Amino acid sequence: MIVILGALLGAIIGGTTAKRRKGNWADIAQYAAGFAIAFGLLGFLVTIAIEKSLG
Repeated sequence: MIVILGALLGAIIGGTTAKRRKGNWADIAQYAAGFAIAFGLLGFLVTIAIEKSLG
């Protein structure tokens, strides 16, 4: 769940960042994908840390 939320949040942040920087649709898509991957990976690491601490 945390991974999915992180990926969605990353895509939104990445897309808005590229749009603010006046990027075309390819720039927006690339930023959204890159941020989604980064935030999803961060969410994955947080999920692992939570699971390790609980059990």
